[in-house]
Amino acid sequence: MDDFVCDTLTKSGLSNLIEAFEDEGIDTESFYLLQDADIDKMIPKMGPRLKFKKLLSQLKVLPSTNDMGKRKSDQQLDSNGQQAAKRKCETNSSAETEAKILTNVRNTMGGICAMLQDDSDLNTLLKTKIKNLETETKELVGVFGKTGAGKTSLINAVLEERNLLPSGSVSACTSVMIKVEGNRHNEKYEAEIEFISPEDWEDELGSLHCIIKKGNQEVQDNVDDSDEEYHDAVDKLSALYEEEWREKSCEQLMESKYFKEIPEFFQSRSKNLIFESAKDLSADIVKYTKDSPKNKNYNKIKQWYWPLVKCVTVRVPNHPSLQHVTLVDLPGNGDRNKSRDTMWKGIVGDCSTVWVVTEVNRAAAEQESWDILKNVASQIGNGGECRHIHIVCTKSDDIDDSDVTTKAETQALILKRNAETKERVTKEFNKLDKIKKHFSDECFQVFTVSSREFFRKRDLSPEDTEIPNLQEFLQNLNDCHSETLNYVSGAHGILSLIHGASRRKEDDRIKEVFEALEKNLTLQIESITNEMMKIYNVFEEHLQEGVERSKNSYENILRSTLYPHKRDGRGFHKQLKKAVENRGVHRPKKGREMNININLTSHLADSIDEEFRTTFPNDGKCGPFKGVIYSFSLVTEELKEKYKDVELQLVSLKSEEERLKTSLNKSIRKRKKTVYRSLIKTIEETLQDCYKKAAAFTGTGTLQNMRETIENHVHGSKNTMFENAKRVMMNHLHNLMVCYF
Repeated sequence: MDDFVCDTLTKSGLSNLIEAFEDEGIDTESFYLLQDADIDKMIPKMGPRLKFKKLLSQLKVLPSTNDMGKRKSDQQLDSNGQQAAKRKCETNSSAETEAKILTNVRNTMGGICAMLQDDSDLNTLLKTKIKNLETETKELVGVFGKTGAGKTSLINAVLEERNLLPSGSVSACTSVMIKVEGNRHNEKYEAEIEFISPEDWEDELGSLHCIIKKGNQEVQDNVDDSDEEYHDAVDKLSALYEEEWREKSCEQLMESKYFKEIPEFFQSRSKNLIFESAKDLSADIVKYTKDSPKNKNYNKIKQWYWPLVKCVTVRVPNHPSLQHVTLVDLPGNGDRNKSRDTMWKGIVGDCSTVWVVTEVNRAAAEQESWDILKNVASQIGNGGECRHIHIVCTKSDDIDDSDVTTKAETQALILKRNAETKERVTKEFNKLDKIKKHFSDECFQVFTVSSREFFRKRDLSPEDTEIPNLQEFLQNLNDCHSETLNYVSGAHGILSLIHGASRRKEDDRIKEVFEALEKNLTLQIESITNEMMKIYNVFEEHLQEGVERSKNSYENILRSTLYPHKRDGRGFHKQLKKAVENRGVHRPKKGREMNININLTSHLADSIDEEFRTTFPNDGKCGPFKGVIYSFSLVTEELKEKYKDVELQLVSLKSEEERLKTSLNKSIRKRKKTVYRSLIKTIEETLQDCYKKAAAFTGTGTLQNMRETIENHVHGSKNTMFENAKRVMMNHLHNLMVCYF
């Protein structure tokens, strides 16, 4: 069962049917193919069966979702691209129809709002509810991958915009994040450039000069080639200032003459660009997103502004799958700049889907891709909102076909290699026990794609490139947040309240209903409270076990962290120095990050990871706190049957109940991230004094002095540090519980 089916049943007050639909494997496509006989068999009770049939008939007038049922029936089209073209045409038509429905309902509700002239309590309530019908929901799809893996080409192919984003092959990777979303306001291609602040850049200039001074030592060119931090600093300064930075002070490099083309930088506002075509946009934004490439097409560009850019948002017109979905091209390890790193962490934690892009010919064996996943696992799992992890193996058409003579043989060779790759990658993923604690088995999927073949259609059909599979995934993800469905459902509840209020009578029946609702509410809150107390006690027990294990093993953790095998002293000295200068964390451009805080928190996190995932699942099938909120129901079917004269009020109340549950679940999903992240945050804060002390060492013996400083501090704090981390997490969990109930 996919998210659309789960969310639709939940929002319609039929969450009790989720298990039955899941058992039958009902997804979006089969949902719309259900016949009366199927429904009768799957939903034996008449009440919920009639409700579901009504819901299904209503949804079928919304083509944006109904069209999904057609997609598989189009599989017989030939491979010359007709299928993809037909799908796009149908989706665009569906979006237009849905937009008309939404406009009509909005006009109706706007007319009602205009008639609510006086400020009575009821009118004020109704106007507030009508205003709250307007919601904006975005699903973030984070796209990770090393330079050259084909991230840009993948995004361009999925959006069927060959020239949208500048190809990464022209230059080295930068730390600029690129968001791609739908333009819902006009028919233009737009780019919004968000800069870091001038203050941030001035601080960074000072840091870059210090890095270069250290690297140069006494002779500027006498630099260890392995020092990537030095080369990064040179690249940043050279991109923006060419060679002038070598003779200028930080104050001089902040002069306005260097920023004439981007006056918005000093005004602390975004730069907005509008284009008629994707090609024009791509050519213009390259200087904001890529390092200066050795390419004659870019010889006219003298300044490259990517060092100043925090994020570039590209908006694409006429793209239905991007109405509620944003693709984000992300660097794998965050950034040394604080504002960029803060944005990176926020976006990563908000991603509902992660695509890890790697080349197909070394997808299973390439360590860098797995390192990316390991680095972000806790931030997207228990510390985030991720429901889907996709390993996207690119360049599937890149194969040695020198011994084959026909297109059919080439195709068979590619498809065989793709199947083998999926099997190997899945096998490797199943070895990652720590990562799997954060995710259910259903969330993981492997795709083998060819962006080049999707456009040129020489050796593979569009379907065999698997680009249409990713397109369909995005469309389904988008349709889970049908603005029309949400708005119309909310409007139905408001109209029921208005009609019910117009027929309201003060009699004993009203009192009976009120007393019945009050009794139900008391019982439901009691049930929720009891379940939360059980959860609280389980967390406390598991965390205490984690505290004891941490106390007993911290020395081993420090030994493996501070005295790694197969590392020479000089190389590790630099790594540890950078870590203590950056709050215990060193993030290289490639490979695993060094994070002393995570290592020391590992036993605490391991003790509650599985319990945390089942208590606060990201997949939305049962909701937080083991499903007690999803199962909450104030308005029962018995009440609606017994009190027909107030049925409309009860319908309105049921609609409000579902709205509140949806809002509550969303809010808890955000706040649970603070609960989970509190463990590492507390450990990090405890170690700050020793990091500052360790960072101050210079000269002979620096490495050993840093090691001993950290070891002595942790040893002196072992009896309080882990207990304090547990206490802080339990306080956050308690506050989350009492905040809502």
